[in-house]
Amino acid sequence: MDPKTKTLIRGEIPNIINPLDKKAVEAALQLREKEGGEVVVLSMAPPNVIPVLREALAMGADRSILLSDVAFAGSDTLATSYVISAAIRKMSPYKLILCGDQTLDGSTGQVSAQIAEFLDIPNLMHVSAIETRKEDGYRVRSQIEHGNMWVKVKPPVVLSVTKEINEPRYITLMNILEGEKKTIEKWSSRDLLLIEPWVGLKGSPSQMSELFIPEAKRKLEMLGGAPSEMAKRLAERLHRLGYC
Repeated sequence: MDPKTKTLIRGEIPNIINPLDKKAVEAALQLREKEGGEVVVLSMAPPNVIPVLREALAMGADRSILLSDVAFAGSDTLATSYVISAAIRKMSPYKLILCGDQTLDGSTGQVSAQIAEFLDIPNLMHVSAIETRKEDGYRVRSQIEHGNMWVKVKPPVVLSVTKEINEPRYITLMNILEGEKKTIEKWSSRDLLLIEPWVGLKGSPSQMSELFIPEAKRKLEMLGGAPSEMAKRLAERLHRLGYC
């Protein structure tokens, strides 16, 4: 973490596809196989995320668009959702927007609903199954507190998926080579119609108020005597500490 801006220093962390987002890509590919269409992978990230986007293309996505600009740095969930929604609006018409329920880094679960609000379309979260209904859109299973509910939805709609929805497909060497042939488009703030001030760190209403590293306190105690005596004393100490 950057102690000054209190934001994540992403350049020092290996990039992967967020596991639930990968399941969203797989869900999109399965829907395309059933009813046709085009799968576009959209990511707002620094340029070093390109190998991750290549993985999504190797899975079978048709196109990939990277939203990258220093102006986007430090964005909270609202600013992130605003920029992504502006990119989706530019790609109009669209039918279905699929997201992971939450990410590994922030785990807020806010982005999909905020994207839907910016686009003024419905949003359904905790989706564990999607069935196509060509007459009237989709039949979607959403997890609720004590079970599941089935909902009929019509596009355009934003759905965020859970881990139960599928298992992403295996990527072969041929898939990787095919993915390398596909183009990754790069859009900056100049390519989007951004009217509101919700962009980057300055445009983010939610910010971390405090950042500190807790002091690690350790105590070393050497046990002496015969092995059986040391084992007995160690077991007694662990029991008092609640470990056994």
